[in-house]
Amino acid sequence: MQVSIELTLTPLQNDFEEHIIRFIKQLRASEFTILENPLSAQIYGEYDKVMPFLTQEIKKTFGDMDQVLVFMKMVKSNRSDYEPHF
Repeated sequence: MQVSIELTLTPLQNDFEEHIIRFIKQLRASEFTILENPLSAQIYGEYDKVMPFLTQEIKKTFGDMDQVLVFMKMVKSNRSDYEPHF
């Protein structure tokens, strides 16, 4: 089953930028399709592969910070090729 997941990492501390950059670099280094914009990153792939990867990376990221939020939206389908039709 293919999924599309939008992630927003929000560190609640002053040195937030380095943590966001590290997280995005880990996503980029994965085998999955990654798209980014100024507010979030999207990861696309097979559910059974994406979810263990995200669990591992989010756990690492949480271990590096005192206070952090991760917002995640998930849809069942690979929407990496979406283009607006209006």
